[in-house]
Amino acid sequence: MLEFVTQAFDWLKDFSSSPWFYAIIFVIAILDSVLPIVPSETLVIIGGVSAGLGNLWIPLVIMVAAAGAFIGDNMSYLIGSEASDWVIRRQSRTEKGAARMAKIVEQVHERGGLLLITARFIPGGRTALTLSCGVTRQPRRWFIGWSAVATVIWGHYAALLGFIGGKSFEDDHTLAFLIAFIAAFSVTALIEIVRWLLKRARYRDTA
Repeated sequence: MLEFVTQAFDWLKDFSSSPWFYAIIFVIAILDSVLPIVPSETLVIIGGVSAGLGNLWIPLVIMVAAAGAFIGDNMSYLIGSEASDWVIRRQSRTEKGAARMAKIVEQVHERGGLLLITARFIPGGRTALTLSCGVTRQPRRWFIGWSAVATVIWGHYAALLGFIGGKSFEDDHTLAFLIAFIAAFSVTALIEIVRWLLKRARYRDTA
């Protein structure tokens, strides 16, 4: 079993050492903003580990990750904007739907910028929010500015998380990849736990 894991990480090291991996990170980061089933964060972490091992250049890993995510966010916004009339018309058919749309608009107006940043770290959250910003016709310039901030922060976080692991364990790349994956999973799990606790606290306050 240990030999299989080592071979798998050997293959991963070779795969992520290619200059083409920059293009893969870029494309997947775009797709992940529109189709949340695509694991862009994992690939950026792998790119960071590979940079820590001396195979890629960390500033470029961060740049292609952030640029891909930025383009993807704006594609999602445009999709939401194009479907805005249909979605609002459909939601307004019922009182519950109209209330839901009003709640979304209220949340975006109150915490929109910060929501765009935090949603970047929630699987599926980034797509839901960027689509919602388009559907509710939030100002394009406002969206572009906050999207740029959110994607740059996200790109640094994911790439540097992997880079630190790769740099710390240059002599054992299997351990470098393993620690990076565990750290990424732990951060995601922590975010989900905090979200659940906050949601529970809000529910208690309104009950």
